[in-house]
Amino acid sequence: MSSGKSKITIAVLLLLVAVLSLLVVYSFVLKPAVTGYAVKSQNNGIEYALTAVVQASANCQVVPLTVGELKVNLVDVNCLQQNNEISLEG
Repeated sequence: MSSGKSKITIAVLLLLVAVLSLLVVYSFVLKPAVTGYAVKSQNNGIEYALTAVVQASANCQVVPLTVGELKVNLVDVNCLQQNNEISLEG
């Protein structure tokens, strides 16, 4: 009986070591890779949005921006100096 219990104990300990190893690999390898990809994607989206806004305003277009309850029409100052009349109808 003693050898049977020791085999079960060894099997349980080996299973525990395997589970803990998987948790360590997930915590230090997989999770940072996934998090890094998500942050990189968010940064790319922010950069794309800002580029679109700046390009539209540089082409003398009125760019409506809404943040919560705040609504703002963005216009390039150089365009205002060139044309004294810009339609804010968008």
